[in-house]
Amino acid sequence: MAASLPVTGADDGLDRLREVLRCTSAEADATGAPVAEALAELRASGILAAGVPVAHGGRGGDALVTNRLVERVAAVDPSVAIVLFQHYAVTARIVEWGSPEQQAAVLPRLASGEWLVASAWSEEGAGADKRNVATTADRRGDGWVLDGTKAFVTGAGVADLYLVLARSAGPSGGADGSGGFYGGDGQTFFLVEAANPGLRPGPALDLEGMRGSATGFLELRDCAVPGTAVLGPVGGAARIIAGVRESGATLGAVSAGIAAAAQELATAHATARGLLEHGDTTHCLVGLATQVETVRAVVERAGRRDSGAAGATTLHSKLAATSIAEDVCQEVQRLLGGSGYRRSSPINRLLRDARAVALMGPTNALCRELLRVGRATAAPPEEAAPRLPAAPQPAPAGRPPVPSTPPDP
Repeated sequence: MAASLPVTGADDGLDRLREVLRCTSAEADATGAPVAEALAELRASGILAAGVPVAHGGRGGDALVTNRLVERVAAVDPSVAIVLFQHYAVTARIVEWGSPEQQAAVLPRLASGEWLVASAWSEEGAGADKRNVATTADRRGDGWVLDGTKAFVTGAGVADLYLVLARSAGPSGGADGSGGFYGGDGQTFFLVEAANPGLRPGPALDLEGMRGSATGFLELRDCAVPGTAVLGPVGGAARIIAGVRESGATLGAVSAGIAAAAQELATAHATARGLLEHGDTTHCLVGLATQVETVRAVVERAGRRDSGAAGATTLHSKLAATSIAEDVCQEVQRLLGGSGYRRSSPINRLLRDARAVALMGPTNALCRELLRVGRATAAPPEEAAPRLPAAPQPAPAGRPPVPSTPPDP
């Protein structure tokens, strides 16, 4: 049984949301578009407030809390979990880098569900590392004009606010402290409202997985924004990007939910078919449970941010969780036999969704490159030294020495 989430007042809303998603996830996968009822319930659930400070109407949760919420949602609908993850991610950037005026204007709306927020960073041809962004931001008086096309925008057309990455000065180059492998100098982030007449959602992508995530294009044509739309320093987007992986928020939470859902399918199948008396089946179920607990553990460790190398731990958590979740889905598919190869079987959607997480930013390939560069250029993390057992004390005369007891691991 999942542990109770430490988000006061959100549990009932989460339970209602999960019930709705159980009824709508298959439809979203079939149509390739989110179901309006599901998005409305997400807004009303109260969980969008989890990462917003209490002072702005939120619940003040950290990455540990938001990762758990993402996992719970992903266990019933990974596509909506991705929308939720993006909302938390951009909310965190506004909390970290927003001006007091931006925070006062935006965060209460994000907490209440009035606004959903999404990232608009990626572009076709820009690469997973975002170094070759072509979208431009030109100064016009006290404001800016944005021009370009964003691709693979999760929540395109359903979000009310977008965090847009644009080139504000000169060609991009490495400036993020990781050898230039994620983001570049001369790039700036802008908060752009969906109601801006210069912003138009393009067609949705016909994806193999995460079909209900409203992932598509976003066009910016003579998109005028005020100077107050800039998030963080002008030309300093790479610094913001570099800090994302230090936050402990991990897409591995989505994979954890997918793995848990696949395990639940396997258990239900074995119970219904009377297979729990067979040792090989129960051993398989135990193995699946072990893998699910492994995924949860690495995601939990990332959210705690206490490893001494939070950024590396977050990247490792995505690599481990995505790999294990895909393995779990494939094993469950085999366990289900012929029923698992029916097009209508939920395991096929889960497997497609599991594979999709590895392609989301930072992609698994980029995670490995960031870890490689970090290992080559950074000093080893200073983790807390393990406590060693105390040296045995001399025993009084006539008594044998009592061995010291090692501390709990």
